[in-house]
Amino acid sequence: MSTDYRVAPSAGGFDEGEAFAEADTPSADEPERRERPVDAALHGARLDKALVSMAGEFSRSHLQTLIEGGHVRVDARTVTTPSRKVLAGQRIEVELVPTAQSQAFRPEPVPLAIVHEDEHLLVLDKPAGLVVHPAAGNWSGTVLNGLLARHAGAASLPRAGIVHRLDKDTSGLMVVGKSLVAVTALVRAIAAREVHREYRAIVHGVPRARAWRIEAPIGRDPQSRIRMAVVAGGKPATTDVETLVAGERFAGLRCVLHTGRTHQIRVHLASRGHPLVADAVYGGAPALGLARQALHAARLALRHPVTGAPLSFDAPPPGDFAAAWSRLVTPG
Repeated sequence: MSTDYRVAPSAGGFDEGEAFAEADTPSADEPERRERPVDAALHGARLDKALVSMAGEFSRSHLQTLIEGGHVRVDARTVTTPSRKVLAGQRIEVELVPTAQSQAFRPEPVPLAIVHEDEHLLVLDKPAGLVVHPAAGNWSGTVLNGLLARHAGAASLPRAGIVHRLDKDTSGLMVVGKSLVAVTALVRAIAAREVHREYRAIVHGVPRARAWRIEAPIGRDPQSRIRMAVVAGGKPATTDVETLVAGERFAGLRCVLHTGRTHQIRVHLASRGHPLVADAVYGGAPALGLARQALHAARLALRHPVTGAPLSFDAPPPGDFAAAWSRLVTPG
């Protein structure tokens, strides 16, 4: 199903600011252009600083990108050096190509493997490699873009109805709300730990215990902005773990989330000396034929957010994960 509509900027939560009153209103397919002479106060200033005075609603880094991309002219000549000094009286022209962020929340024909759908929710089986929500480095081709294309109501919902996420390289089941009442109820159910989320993981090393619980707070790693870590003062996090199969150097685990912190399973298992196979961020090397982190959301159980009916879904692991798991049972 596809819907022909445009997403208002407010639907995505990104507001690029009000256009200057002096600027013409651009068409939907044509970037806005602004032109202005350099005044005496900016004589000798860097070109990127002068652009800030013309387009202050954009970040300086984005304006530098426009300069480097050939979208800025000084006295009718293209300049690609942000540090270039400008002189009073020179005329600057800039083509305000939209930021990637401003274009992120729009419908795109992203294939989604739908396991269940009704008027209030849908459950999808996300493949590894698919990003859930637009963010730096992935402003298009996400689950959110696919949801906006699938049903018109997604544009009026927070995050198009996404109530929880899976990491890019994690495969498996996700539930998405399709109505505001469903989104609200799902968020509350997840917060109340009423949604059962079960994962399969393949880790380095063989745990000594067959079943155990990890209760350790998670927060931003003080040594790296891209990592989370078990830290004092972090948010409470609880994961139940059970060893299902063990080889000589690797083990296959069942993990049940009781909280939903960023990277929770990855952080908890790494903190116990068992990083996921192929999870480079947390110390897991590629092995068993896997080149992406060995984590799969295998089971999802909840009550329907509107009818209250019990729902339960299972997703078999994708081929790469299944092949790695089989090698734990029959090494070869």
